[in-house]
This record gives sequence, structure tokens and C-alpha cells, in this order.
Amino acid sequence: MVEIAGLAPARFAAVKDAFAASFEAGEELGARFTLVEAGETVLDLWAGYADRGRTRAFNDETLTPIFSTTKAIAALLIARLVDAGRLDYAQTVASVWPDFAQAGKAAITVEQVMSHQEGLSGLPEKMDPALWFDWDAICAKLAAMAPLWPPGTASGYHPITFGYLAGEIFRRVDGRTMDVALRQDLSEPFGLDLWIGIPDSEFGRVAELQRPNALPDFGDRNAPTKAAFLTPWAQPGGQGADALRRLALPSATGQATALALARLMGALANGGWLDGETILSPALIVEASRQRICGQDLVLPFEMSWGAGFMRNEAVHPWGPGDQTFGHSGWGGSCAFADPERKLGGAYVMNKQSTDLLGDRRPRRLIEAAYAAL
Repeated sequence: MVEIAGLAPARFAAVKDAFAASFEAGEELGARFTLVEAGETVLDLWAGYADRGRTRAFNDETLTPIFSTTKAIAALLIARLVDAGRLDYAQTVASVWPDFAQAGKAAITVEQVMSHQEGLSGLPEKMDPALWFDWDAICAKLAAMAPLWPPGTASGYHPITFGYLAGEIFRRVDGRTMDVALRQDLSEPFGLDLWIGIPDSEFGRVAELQRPNALPDFGDRNAPTKAAFLTPWAQPGGQGADALRRLALPSATGQATALALARLMGALANGGWLDGETILSPALIVEASRQRICGQDLVLPFEMSWGAGFMRNEAVHPWGPGDQTFGHSGWGGSCAFADPERKLGGAYVMNKQSTDLLGDRRPRRLIEAAYAAL
């Protein structure tokens, strides 16, 4: 029997049972699930091991790689610029990044980039995977690249390039990189154990991943999907695991606890309030999460509803019943979501990855049990 630690009030007994059942079925190595309701942490469970050798307990200080769940943080950082009047979703990317106007991209807007519509889902031309560690070089490639489909006609998920696009827009407006802004504006002031890339000092807390032994089902392997996922250079490589941990990539290299993610998303579910301060105005929460496009995604094998960087629950409902719920999921199973209708934020992190691209059965069971208890 796995020992489950943390906060588990009686009303969430079924959630705790579902969490235990995942471990007993061998579906988990180490994991954590947290809920924040109206600004209060009401459930926080963790169990298992932080390493494949099962020598290190997964505890409340364990950091977990969250992969594309990082995109929810990037979406929030862009939204905060819009909230401050320093950026507009409707303005062109080229207005802040002139080189981006190349190859027919002059009219592409910030919100089209944030909702995966501008056609740069990956880099199709052969390159050394180590080039992903050179921020300026990748941004130059994206600025020069022609879209893989007519911008604005469809969404096509950007697993890696989204981070460079959103991150460069942010840097050009704010002057800081997203990882620095996250640390200075949110993580340190509010005590959030939340990082985009991590320093060496935190390596000892990071959970070791157990990778799946199969690839996800990508559906139709078209040109946008191949560029996004299926080339030998589709993701950073060739520099070692430590360099990848340090890489501040706002689409993929987040490290977090479930509590930090749930508190952040809980604030977006509760009018923007976090510890008595507003991190995003209610109007901008609505604006950032409203639908920009809905339909069959060109890269993911799903019908997707996209806000300005946030996945919306409306199309496939990975996070409970609410149509207004929004958030993001990450490769292998992690997720973070905000439900403004119920003032509920939640997050699930783990180190045993599955092949599910969206709606991993483990957090889905936990979330369904939680909503039944509310």
C-alpha cells in the first residue's frame, strides 16, 4: 500500500482513493495533486518516489518537469503585459519584432501566435538539435521562416517554437526574459515554487522521469505535425540533461510543484487574487481565456479550442465539466487548470509519463472525483 501524504479532508476521500488506486495499479512512480478553491488550498496529496530507483521520496519540496504545462505560465506573462497596456493581442508581432515581417508574416498578430495560428509549428529544415540552446539563432530562423499553412485559417500546436515566439515578444516589450520576469514578479513575491529553467542549486530537488516506451498517437502525420514532433531535431538535444534543465524555454522547461501551479491557476479562477493582490485583472482573465479559434488542430489529433495561449476546456473537457475552464497540459500527463465558474484551480504533476497527449486518465480520474465532491 502506498503512503499518501498531505492535506485530504473527508469530503475528498474519493479523490484520495483514486490517487491511491493509480499507485496500486502501477500507473505512478511519484505524483502530486492540489486544488485551490476561492484562494484556499483545500486538497494537496503527494506520494511515491522521486527517482526510478525508488530511493528518494516524492515530497512537498520535489520539483517536477511540467513540459508544455509551462505554456500556461507564458500565457499569463503575456496577459500581464496586455493588462498593463504595454501590449495588445490585436497588434502585429512585427510592430514589436520588425524582422518577423519576413516571408509574408507582416500581418500576423500577437493573438494568432498565442493561439497557434501563425503556421510556425516547428522548423522543417534539417539542423543540429543543439541549436535550440541558442535563443537568438532560433528566433532568427522563425523570423525568416514562411508559414506552413495560411495564418489564421487553422490552429496547429507548437510544442517547442511557441516558447521562442511568445518569449521573444515578451522580451521585446518588457526587456526581460520570461524566466526572470516569472521569478521577480510572481515566484519570489508570492512564494511560488515555479521556474522556467532552473539553476544548478535546485537540481537535487528535481524528480527523475520514467519515460513511456511508446510514442503518442499523432494521428495524421502531415507537414505541420512532422515539423512539430517527428524530425530528429524537433526538440532540444545534444547538450546533456543538465543543460536542458537550465534552458529557460517558456514552452517546455518549466519545473514546479503542484501547489505552486494550483495557487497560480487558483488566482486566475478567483478574479486574479493571489494573497490579497491582483496578478491579473478580471477583465484580462476573460480576455486571455476567450476563444480565438476552435476546430480540428493541424498538429494534435483533436478538435481544439484556443484562448491566448491557454487551452480551453470547451472542446474536449480534460479538466472537469466547465466550458469556461482553461489551462494547459504537458507531455506525459501534467496539467494545470482554472475554473472561474467554481473559483477552482488545480494541478497535477508526476514523474512517470504516459503516452497521452491530452486528458491523461490519471488526472482525469482525480479531477472527476474532485468535482463530484464539490
